Amino acid sequence: MVRVSASLGIASLLGLCLGIGLWSLVGTIPRLARVRLIDRVAPHVTDICDEARQHTNRGTMDPLPVLGTLASPIITWLRTVLSEVVGGNDIIRTRLRQSGSETSLERFRTEQAVWALVGALLGVVVSIALMRISAQYLLAAILVPVLFAGGAVALRDFLLRQAASARIRRIASEYPTVLEFMSLSLAAGEGIVDALIRLSKMGRSELSRELGGVIVQVRAGRPVAAALRELGRDLAYTPLTRTLDHIVTSMERGAPLVEVLRAQAQDARDLAKRDLLEESGKSEIRMMVPLVLLLLPVTVLFAVYPSYFVLTSTF
Repeated sequence: MVRVSASLGIASLLGLCLGIGLWSLVGTIPRLARVRLIDRVAPHVTDICDEARQHTNRGTMDPLPVLGTLASPIITWLRTVLSEVVGGNDIIRTRLRQSGSETSLERFRTEQAVWALVGALLGVVVSIALMRISAQYLLAAILVPVLFAGGAVALRDFLLRQAASARIRRIASEYPTVLEFMSLSLAAGEGIVDALIRLSKMGRSELSRELGGVIVQVRAGRPVAAALRELGRDLAYTPLTRTLDHIVTSMERGAPLVEVLRAQAQDARDLAKRDLLEESGKSEIRMMVPLVLLLLPVTVLFAVYPSYFVLTSTF
């Protein structure tokens, strides 16, 4: 009887997956897909609306729109729970901006909800395997899906944190060079906006792209000071924020800027050297771990074991 019930459950699950797959394939057929008003308007306003751009590019992120529609109530509920329980929406926005991702906060929470759902499903599979082994693992079978879901949410947040940290490190490495180049442009007689335009065309670096975004906002009619302050606030990199504040102050009050930029570039290089020395010290300690925990015990074992074998064989 148990085998029949298990077979029926597996057959129902496979039939459900087959039905969803066929429904998704049918939904992608142009003649059967219903064209909505947002699908017609969104491609024409992608240059001024972030939501329209995300809606237009959703095909690369949501390959199964029907499946997403079916799971949307659960994902919406999980997204609400994550926003209320985990919190930290401002930190998430800052990390998304630092990582250079165009993903919105709502989209990121949706991804976390999907990851939690997938983790919970994997936990259910593990729980079923544990229950098949023995009924004593009932408590573990109940806790495993929750732990897997929480681990999936934490993993997605960890990946975002790593991406943001990596990009900030790249910006920090480019920062002194950009300051020196800007000080040379200002010393040659160019204005601040012209120097920013030249910096934005300097290469494909992360900081050049950020300054290019500032130039795009300025050409769209936004004040330079507001665009620079927003850039410093969004990236939350303290040396860059201080530099942008000095630039805005120089524009508003006419304060000297060239020598300040050169001094800040030198300070940034000194800070980079200090960070490099600290990282080298940590790497040296990490290199000693396999020496102490692996090589040294093996050496002692090779030195002691022959003597021990000789003594035991003698007595």
